[in-house]
Amino acid sequence: QVQLVESGGGLVQAGGSLRLSCAASGSIFRSNVMGWYRQAPGKQRELVAAMRIGGSTNYADSVKGRFTISRESSGNRVYLQMNSLKPEDTAVYYCNLGQIGMEYWGKGTLVTVSS
Repeated sequence: QVQLVESGGGLVQAGGSLRLSCAASGSIFRSNVMGWYRQAPGKQRELVAAMRIGGSTNYADSVKGRFTISRESSGNRVYLQMNSLKPEDTAVYYCNLGQIGMEYWGKGTLVTVSS
């Protein structure tokens, strides 16, 4: 079993920055993908950024150049540095881990960007 715990959400003004953290514990395999998704009110959950253990990344077009995903070398922590935040970035952000055909989710952390 895998547990994911997010932290770092909060209220920030437009143009500000936040850093989200996610700690994974349990049966973690080396060949996995960790990432961040978000879900705004009334919208579907969408991928924000993901990073493989080898370092390859992918980002949603809407956050490219503003958000940066990173992982600790142990592979058990993932971060999302969010800069130049916009009101449309307001959402619940979920940490995700995918390995051997399974997906795991954290409970989410709320990010609110005021205009």
